[in-house]
Amino acid sequence: MKFIKALILVFTISFLVTGCYEDSDDKQISSNEINDFVWKGMNSWYNWQSQAPNLSDTKDDNTSEYQVFINQYNNPSDFFNSLIFQPNVTDRFSWFIEDYNEQQLEFQGISKSHGLKYKSVQINTNGDIIIYVRYVADNSPASDANIKRGDIINAINGTVLNTSNFSNVVNSLFDDTVTLSFVSENGGVLTPLQSKTIIATVLSENPVYLKKVFNNINGKKVGYLVYNGFRTAYNDELNEAFSFFKGENIDEFILDLRLNGGGSVGTSAYLSSMVYANAGTSKFADLKFNSKHSNRDGSYFFENTLNVFDINDKKTGEQTINRLSTLNRLYVLTSNSTASASEMVINGLKPYMNTVKIIGTTTYGKNVGSITLYDSPRTDFQDQSSANPRHTYAMQPIVFQIFNKNGESDYTQGFIPDIEVNEYEFWNNILAFGDENEVVLKAALDDIRGFTTKMNTSKKQQPFAKKIELTAPDKKFEYEMYIDKQFFVK
Repeated sequence: MKFIKALILVFTISFLVTGCYEDSDDKQISSNEINDFVWKGMNSWYNWQSQAPNLSDTKDDNTSEYQVFINQYNNPSDFFNSLIFQPNVTDRFSWFIEDYNEQQLEFQGISKSHGLKYKSVQINTNGDIIIYVRYVADNSPASDANIKRGDIINAINGTVLNTSNFSNVVNSLFDDTVTLSFVSENGGVLTPLQSKTIIATVLSENPVYLKKVFNNINGKKVGYLVYNGFRTAYNDELNEAFSFFKGENIDEFILDLRLNGGGSVGTSAYLSSMVYANAGTSKFADLKFNSKHSNRDGSYFFENTLNVFDINDKKTGEQTINRLSTLNRLYVLTSNSTASASEMVINGLKPYMNTVKIIGTTTYGKNVGSITLYDSPRTDFQDQSSANPRHTYAMQPIVFQIFNKNGESDYTQGFIPDIEVNEYEFWNNILAFGDENEVVLKAALDDIRGFTTKMNTSKKQQPFAKKIELTAPDKKFEYEMYIDKQFFVK
């Protein structure tokens, strides 16, 4: 039902252009008017407002000078970016929203996609590059084409990848239609298999990707959950997964957040409540805003009930949280894609659990979060329903920093793993999630067994493997932590 509703909404989205913008009555709105909303919203809410000279409270004291200032940019997105404090250094995260209707769907995992996530690796000193499949969404064009996690790609649209052409070729990976060439590997030699053409479609991805119990790991029952996004529309599915683990009476728990870039702060608190019942209803996290909104400073707590939402972020009910009472430690599988609300779980549980053991690679390092700001000045830019109907622009600036109950928030460089495992070094033997020999999961299971972690698999890692950065250009929200407009901050 959620998926059907999503399709209806997606096909009613209007895409606007910059410069002069028209509503359904052909009434134009100028970029100057939108820029005024951008500046005033940022001046009110932006986390680093007091440190950003162009957001000074005196900037609009002289009306004529202010008008010259906001008229510098015809594109509101460019104007927004000009206001960012130390972009890509201090603020790596704020972004401008072209259409808030579309953005809301994407926050719930609904967007046009092939249903794939990748990792790119240079595999030899000759400069050859491959891309291996990290993830395949259920019921997606990729799964329909029988693409599997661990499949190896060496060409996009017929162009074989290497260090010379990679930056020019790789963006076509995210075109609506793309042809991928797959190969097998033996002794470092790639052998062509087949090419597959896939066409993107609208997907609604359930972030509760896989739940499993290993029944005898050194005599213990071990729960394993692959969870790929803190999406409010799937709070009930997440709670159902923990009902399964609770019924299995597990002794240990492995939470796989390698593909989880974050999402809802509220859902992060819910998940942490499910993991560790002994926290009761104690404080989970503190949120701190800028001095203009210090009245919004507040706390999230461990909970006994959760709110259920639909894909439009409308509350549809409540459920009792399935809280595990059998755990004293938590294993978290991480990568550099583990960010924001995922890191919030680690930071929030550390003061409570005996051990929160991180396995994989260093996390992304995002201890700040955002809210969506709309062109609704009478509500201090918070209310979508009263937003200016003549455009659908909005902003997602950083407006708060997160702390755990001990006041700790120092992970801007990411959480360093207790056991480091670089998945990409095993690019020629990437196994399915939940496979007991999958290299990162195996490291956690071996630690539970009391073994020294061994990185040998049925295939040996190659002597040369260099990670190459590959990010989807249109997924600005991939590493996000935001406050749900329906979630009450106590």
